[in-house]
Amino acid sequence: MTDLRILHLEDNPADHELVVRTLDRSDLSCVVTLVDRLEDFQDCIRQGGVDAVLADYHLGGFSGMDAWEWLRETQQELPFIIVSGAIGEATVADAMVRGVSDYVDKNRLARLPAVLQRALDFHASRQARAMAQAELAESRRRLVDLTEHLQASIDRERADIAREIHDDIGGSLAAAKLDLSWLARHIDDPQAQGHIRAALEMAEHALGASQRIMRNLRPAVLDQGLMPALQWLTHTFAERTGLIVRLKGQLRAEVAPGLAMVVYRTTQEALTNVLKHAQATEVTLDLSDLEAVLTLEIADNGRGAYAGDMEKLQSFGLLGLKERAQSVGGWLDVVTEPGRGMTLILSLPLAGETSKDWEFNE
Repeated sequence: MTDLRILHLEDNPADHELVVRTLDRSDLSCVVTLVDRLEDFQDCIRQGGVDAVLADYHLGGFSGMDAWEWLRETQQELPFIIVSGAIGEATVADAMVRGVSDYVDKNRLARLPAVLQRALDFHASRQARAMAQAELAESRRRLVDLTEHLQASIDRERADIAREIHDDIGGSLAAAKLDLSWLARHIDDPQAQGHIRAALEMAEHALGASQRIMRNLRPAVLDQGLMPALQWLTHTFAERTGLIVRLKGQLRAEVAPGLAMVVYRTTQEALTNVLKHAQATEVTLDLSDLEAVLTLEIADNGRGAYAGDMEKLQSFGLLGLKERAQSVGGWLDVVTEPGRGMTLILSLPLAGETSKDWEFNE
């Protein structure tokens, strides 16, 4: 077993010997180093290798609390026990409030081993907890980085697929429509004309579907700005579903492409969730960038949810939205109550300059 390295700040050699003998009679294996000046105390701490500090309260020209305050200023955490004569309950209470580990009266040194062991255990527990919290924070940071990397990869892949659909499938369908139109002009057989018209309708339907898929994969409408893109998204959603959708907002600055994509995808996912789960008839979107924070609120008048519902597997969609927001330094809050609908609040750090007002009802 490794010896505990104890630094004893004491200007009375006799009292130091009593402390050493008390610790020797205990189950603790200690090496106790005596210092009686604040400068020597500081040098020993700087050199490292100290497991705990025992300090008298009254010393020549300074106090044990001076040593403690210096230790705190250097942001070093060590068990620090005041071992002194009677100093009064108020003084002891003040020392404890200021963070020292404990106090032992020199007339009751038999308590010292137990107090020291308790302080060491508590310090070890705090260190373990701090290490666990640091590891958890690092794990969360890595998760956010991974989410951001995966999302960027997904967006790139979507853009590549959209280009392929446009160049290959879209081009081929457009060419097929031209050929079918040529055939329709040059063939008089009524039966053939019927097949040509059916083929043209299928080609037109396939071309429309490919364009819709391309817009979902990569919303080119974002190139026109965030608000026009949301206007188009809410318009098409309302037209397709029959829900009442209201979009309003005020923007004071151009929105960076990365942030605009987060807002657009969040809106897209939120509207899909409303359609699937909310049983709503109306959805209101409110966009603003007051106080340099881009905020999007999406509220529906649907059935809402209980707290337990948010923990079910279907809430993974919300987790994805939260991680997407975190990837650009933002956050997502959810406010809901059974029978009172649900509101998603997306907040993204943003700086703004010019102002534009929009309002769109569907």
